Amino acid sequence: MALTYRDAGVDIDEGDRLVELIKPYARPTLRPEVLAGIGGFGGLFALDVKKYREPVLVSGTDGVGTKLKIAFAADRHGTIGQDLVAMCVNDVAVVGAEPLFFLDYFATGKLSAEQGAEVVKGIAEGCRLAGCALIGGETAELPGFYAKGEYDLAGFAVGVVERSRIVDGRAVVPGDLVIGIASSGVHSNGYSLARKALLEKHPLDARLEGLGGRTLADALLEPTRIYAKDVLALLEQVQVRSFAHITGGGLPGNVPRNLPDGTRAVLEERRWPRPAVFDVIEREGQVSRDEMYRTFNMGLGLVAVVAPKDEAAALGVLRGRGLDAWTVGRIEQGAGEATCEVVR
Repeated sequence: MALTYRDAGVDIDEGDRLVELIKPYARPTLRPEVLAGIGGFGGLFALDVKKYREPVLVSGTDGVGTKLKIAFAADRHGTIGQDLVAMCVNDVAVVGAEPLFFLDYFATGKLSAEQGAEVVKGIAEGCRLAGCALIGGETAELPGFYAKGEYDLAGFAVGVVERSRIVDGRAVVPGDLVIGIASSGVHSNGYSLARKALLEKHPLDARLEGLGGRTLADALLEPTRIYAKDVLALLEQVQVRSFAHITGGGLPGNVPRNLPDGTRAVLEERRWPRPAVFDVIEREGQVSRDEMYRTFNMGLGLVAVVAPKDEAAALGVLRGRGLDAWTVGRIEQGAGEATCEVVR
């Protein structure tokens, strides 16, 4: 009997079935600029250069990290795709760019079209929230490479910004104010620590004190908030001098990335409420305060730096869009490279 690719562990028919299953999810995300989307060799996107004097393309790529382990253990795959989109488009947005299109890479040991479609459904929802098109991707079946039922994800986003409107932090000066915008929870960073702190002691269906009746799975799989449209709306009304997407490294590691040398951001933790999930991680894992702030977003998924005269307008725009936002700190004179400190 002749050996087939299916005998070796790769089912081309299942891959074709997945493509058909995801097309209805991808189709509503398409923008007028898309010339060819899911199913072709490449996604075609016709940038309308007449809208810009000096268009600059902005790209971003990321994954979801060990949050995937929570999805595998809980067998819940419907929102992990939104996490993937958020990690990429939020990075693109904080330089002032509008996300245009997104591609994903989904790799697994043995392909289940239903599981893959559930993941891509979440990706499509993330693209809808970001206003970008899911224009293509790659599905890789790699027998023996991943544990049964597990997969890996990577995402790739491309956006565009007018060169004169790039937000690069160079305009930040001492005396400016830092606006914090609420996260939806842990987002997609710090899960190796969160898993060690919580899941070595408790099952995912545990309802620990402080979680408001939610299970650990509910709290840890809360999808990452997508800020792309909010950033663009804010930039239409306010001259934002800097943005930071708070990912791995927390506030101390990310806020300085878009500040000029010779400045320091001083944030006061009493100025914003901390989601209960962080208190639970800190308590159950006996994690130090400094380690919590170096690892997690601690309730602020995005920060913006504005001049004092723009504080009220910035808060008004954000709150008007349904976001919780607070003035959480200030910019001070520093020495050497930019830094960020969170004080009690």
